[in-house]
Amino acid sequence: MDTYSHKCYTRIIMTNQKPKILTIGKTVQDVFLTSDEFDPHTEGDMVYTHLPLGIKMEVSGVTFDTGGNPGNVAATLARQGLEVDYMWTLGDDPASETIVRVLDQEGVSTRLVTHDPKYQAGYSTILIATNGERTILNHRGISTGPDGKDLDLDAMGDFDWVYPSSLALGGLELLDKIVAKAKSVGTKVMLNPAGPELAEPSKLKAILEDVDILCVNKEEMQKLVEGESMEELVRHGLNLVPVVIVSDGPNGVMASDGKTIVSAGMYEDVKVVDRTGAGDAFASGFLSQWAQGASLKDSIVFGSANSTSVVTRIGAKTGILRQGVKLHDMPLTEKPV
Repeated sequence: MDTYSHKCYTRIIMTNQKPKILTIGKTVQDVFLTSDEFDPHTEGDMVYTHLPLGIKMEVSGVTFDTGGNPGNVAATLARQGLEVDYMWTLGDDPASETIVRVLDQEGVSTRLVTHDPKYQAGYSTILIATNGERTILNHRGISTGPDGKDLDLDAMGDFDWVYPSSLALGGLELLDKIVAKAKSVGTKVMLNPAGPELAEPSKLKAILEDVDILCVNKEEMQKLVEGESMEELVRHGLNLVPVVIVSDGPNGVMASDGKTIVSAGMYEDVKVVDRTGAGDAFASGFLSQWAQGASLKDSIVFGSANSTSVVTRIGAKTGILRQGVKLHDMPLTEKPV
């Protein structure tokens, strides 16, 4: 096994033409509340923040942001100088207007967003505990369904990559339509499935036949393949997709492109302020480099650094790294498959 120490890394564009990437799915308006009274308590196997009824609790901080996997991913890609579009259905409510404004400010094209008063953006109130963990009170909003009505899926032919996620009521049926359409027009797919998609592993596995990159955590991967160790899960995952990435919280990440297996710990030990968007930051950081021809290990390093930066700030977008950032050394191990 060879050990690599990633030297002061500057993002290098590996191709002459930057890839065009489309993200599809639900975005939300986020309101983050912080308070010293949101302290964690352990009861059995669960950790709680108690909110007693009938009293008034002090909130020390209020932060407004936008979230949702596709929007967070689009922000990373745009900050890395890539051409990014966002596709979904939004209404004329204040949250919908805020989402579009923030994406426009990030440099993400919203020309493929369908605006209709019958739709409504999602809305989340996020209670951040003193240890950085959070409880999310989520209103799903109203969006397109399994048929993907009002989504211009034919537009995928104009893109090199598509990143579908958080498909709301569309779930697996809409995901299947998106992935099938992507295959028919030669567009590559990166997938970080959400809970509803993972609820039916057999159906999801059938869709994965046309997915190029799968990014999941260890528990999620164990729903799809047999295996206890990270390496077992990664090797078995290669039977489903060409590139597989499995994360294991503070224990780091392991990935393979079918040629080598890369294992990496945490990028660095930082104080966690808010974990919201950490997974999106890793996945999108990886794709921002991989789509441009970077190596597996370089893509892992950038994804890890992006995720580490995000958890040091409140909100899913504030800590996202920008183009040209230099990263410090990160120990990695790499070996042949």
